Amino acid sequence: EVQLVESGGGLVQPGDSLRLSCAASGFTFGSHGMSWLRQAPGKGPEWVTTIVSGGGTTYYADSVKGRFTVSRDNAKNTLYLQMNSLKPEDTAVYYCLTTDGLVRGQGTQVTVSS
Repeated sequence: EVQLVESGGGLVQPGDSLRLSCAASGFTFGSHGMSWLRQAPGKGPEWVTTIVSGGGTTYYADSVKGRFTVSRDNAKNTLYLQMNSLKPEDTAVYYCLTTDGLVRGQGTQVTVSS
């Protein structure tokens, strides 16, 4: 079965850190660019970051640049999102997906609140 499964979300305070993981199965993970999107309550989806298949190039939305770091371990078929200096406006459901949009996970909730 082709799937992406996110994990690592939770409730944290402003300034805290979280690391999200996205486990891939059923397809050739290492051949695909991967992205993270997020969707806050009552808002449309927002692109967060993209990493190319080999991991050598990354792209970030201005809203997270300098605070978030995307990485991948192709040997483990896993995508990561290290989130530092979290802000309340980072609260959202975070989704990992292939850059072609064909495979998307079910999402993991991140809540940043004091």
